Amino acid sequence: MILSSGEFHDLPTPYGPMRIEVFRPVAAGKYPGIVLYSEIFQLTGPIRRTAAFLAGHGFVVAVPEVYHEFLPAGTVLAYDQEGADKGNEYKFAKELASYDADARAALDFLKSHPACTGKLGVMGICLGGHLSFRAAAKNTDVSAAVCLYATDIHKKSLGKGSNDDSLESIKHTKAELLMIWGQQDPHIPLEGRRTIQATLDSEGVKYTWHEFNGQHAFIRDEGPRYDPELAMLTMNLTLALFRRKLSEGDVAV
Repeated sequence: MILSSGEFHDLPTPYGPMRIEVFRPVAAGKYPGIVLYSEIFQLTGPIRRTAAFLAGHGFVVAVPEVYHEFLPAGTVLAYDQEGADKGNEYKFAKELASYDADARAALDFLKSHPACTGKLGVMGICLGGHLSFRAAAKNTDVSAAVCLYATDIHKKSLGKGSNDDSLESIKHTKAELLMIWGQQDPHIPLEGRRTIQATLDSEGVKYTWHEFNGQHAFIRDEGPRYDPELAMLTMNLTLALFRRKLSEGDVAV
C-alpha cells in the first residue's frame, strides 16, 4: 500500500503548540487512528519507519513531538549519550498535566481527521510505552494500547516532581492492553514488571503480556540491541490487537 507522509500539523495545547506528523494510506477510505509515541529522542528514523509500517497496514498514524515545550519543532535527538541525557532531562522536567493535554490533543485531532473512522488506539516505545499506558488510563475513547518496554511506570516517576499516577489510574481504562517487555532490560527489572502485572490483575484490566529474551530497545532498527526476529513478532502482535479492536477501516474499491 502506498503511503503518504510529510503531513505536519501544529496542534494547540495549554503548554504551547505541539507538532505531529501524520502517516496514512493513500487509498481512498477511512481508517482507524493510532497515536504513536516515540522514545525520548522524538521522531527518529526508526520511529518514522514504525509509523509507516502501521499506516501501510491500514491505519492513520499521528506521531507527536513529546518535548514541544523545550525544543524547536522538528528537533530530533541523536542516539548517543548527549541525546539520551537531554531526553531524560526533559522527561522529568515536563509537567505531568502537559503529557495528558498532549494525549487529548492528538486523540481529538485523529477523531476529526477526514481519513479516520474515529476508532482510536495508542502505541508507544520506551518513554512512549508509558505515555501509551497513561493515555489509555486517562482517555476512555482509547480502545487498544500497545506498550513496549514502558519505562517508569513501576517507579511512578514520570514528569516534574516524579510522582505520577499512571498505575493507579489504569483501573479506569476501557482499552485492551498489549504489554511487551525485554527480560534483559535494566530499566524495568523483574520486580518492576511484577508490580505492574499484579496491578493489572487486581484491577481486572484486559491485557496480554509478553516477556521476551531481549534488551531494551530491541525493536529499534538502529544499533546493536536490535533484534529483527523479536521486532517482527512484536509488530505482528500489535497488528493483531489493532485489527481486532479497531477493525481495518473502510477502504473504497
